[in-house]
Parts: sequence; structure tokens; C-alpha cells
Amino acid sequence: MSAAEFPPPGAIGRDPGDAWVESPDGRRYWGRFGAAGLLAHDAQRGVLLQHRVGWSHFGGTWGIPGGAIQQGETAVDGALREAAEESGAPRASLSLLRTSVLDLGVWSYTTVLAAVREPFEPVIADAESLELRWVPLDEIEAMPLHPGFGGSWPALRAMLAEPLTLLVDGANVVGSRPDGWWRDRAGAAERLAAALGGLAGDGLPAASLGVEGAHAWPEIELVLEGAARPAVEREVPGVVQHAAPADGDGALVELARERIAEGRRVVTVTADRGLRERLVAAGAGVVGPSTLLDLLG
Repeated sequence: MSAAEFPPPGAIGRDPGDAWVESPDGRRYWGRFGAAGLLAHDAQRGVLLQHRVGWSHFGGTWGIPGGAIQQGETAVDGALREAAEESGAPRASLSLLRTSVLDLGVWSYTTVLAAVREPFEPVIADAESLELRWVPLDEIEAMPLHPGFGGSWPALRAMLAEPLTLLVDGANVVGSRPDGWWRDRAGAAERLAAALGGLAGDGLPAASLGVEGAHAWPEIELVLEGAARPAVEREVPGVVQHAAPADGDGALVELARERIAEGRRVVTVTADRGLRERLVAAGAGVVGPSTLLDLLG
């Protein structure tokens, strides 16, 4: 989305990022380091939209809270900061889902999609909003939208409609690397779970899962079997662990079917050929352990 016709009052000089970028065709975009916004989705109330003030670019239209990324700031941090400044959106109430990036070469805009896990009431906290409102998904297209947001909305809505689950075949992933795991299967499983916990916080490239967007924060579920099952007793934030009662493959297929029935998009990590065929037949995507291990370093 191109930025404001005039920058927010007092914005010039506030941070090196608060400046114009001009494209070769003469169009200007606000944010020397790009810009970012937050698409917060409350399952009960819809998406948080901002009614833009008249002096802004396409003033009077509706979009999402956002603005220029500051120097040294990530796009995600910039979106969360701007949303907090403009609407009071609390970071602790949000669970990151995915990012979507519009890259124009000289300038980029990152949309950060997040689920509201603790409801909050938005508050107009600066001069950039006429109104802040939760809007049901089915009503958004009928509103006078900022052209940038309106153009990206169908793809963004599709992402909201399919939250991600990453199912990990613990035995197959651990067994794919000859690091002595057979001497202590439970310990190897604990190490894998801890590494997955870090991934839950940092997220991972969406392309590594074969899904749309730039970055993704799937819900992670780890299935353990046999001698590795005691590892589930050690809780890891961000990772749901399952001790398969018998057959780990059967547990993975059942979990995949359950999550898909819940409306989630499922990607499973395994190299087992027979299991891959069963998962694909159930509607899940599959990636190999090397993909996950590369991400875990």
C-alpha cells in the first residue's frame, strides 16, 4: 500500500524510517525501510479495521493499523508497534499466524496476520484514525477499502481461513540423523521438542511448508512412540506432545484427519513412504525431515 499523501503530524524526523521513498515512475511511499500493518482476526468479531483520516492517502477509506518500519526494526515488530500506537492492540493478546509481503523493489509492505486469543477493545490513540471497528469477514468487501488492502484482501482472507498445523513424526525425524539417538530415545525426543519450541516462537519460511505467505507460525504437534514416549512428560511451550498408545503412524494420520476436520491446513514432517501416502490421502501436505532439520540448524 502506498503511504500517506502527507505524513502523520510530527512524523518527519522522528526516526530515520519516517521518510518518503520515491519509485522510478515518481510515485512515493511512506517508510524508508518499508511499512507494515497488523491484520488482527477475532473469531467472534472479525477483523480490526481502521477508518483513515482525510489527510492520509485515500483518506476516508478503511484499512489496517500500520505505518513505517523504524531503523533496525523487523517488519513484524514494526506492525505490532504501529498497531499498539494506533489502536492499543496488546501484543500479549495476539498469536502470530503468517506474514504476506508486497515487494515493489524500492519499497515493501508487510501484512502481519494474527489471531486474537484474548479479546480487547481498540482505542484511538493518535491522529491517524477516524474510527476503529471489528468488522465481520463477510462485510469487509462491501466497505470502501484502501485500494492496497482491498487488492490483497482475498488472499489474506484465504490465509485466515486455513490456520496451520505442523505435525512432526518424532521417531522418523530423530532417526534420520545418526547422532546416537538409539542410546537414549527419550533424551533425543526431548532435544527435538526443545528445538521445536524455539521454532514455535521464531516461525519459519512459509515456502518451506509449501504454503502461501512469507513467514508462518504454525501450531506444532509432536508425536512420539515406543521408548521415546516418556519425553512428553516434560512440557515445552509452543509444542503439543502426543504419546502414541501403539502405532505412531496411525496416531499421525488420525491427528491429521482431526485437524483438517477443524478447518486447519496440515503439513506433516516424515520420510516414511507408506505414511506419506496415507497422509496425502487424508488431505495433508508432507515435507521431509531434512527440511525441518535445516530450519532447526
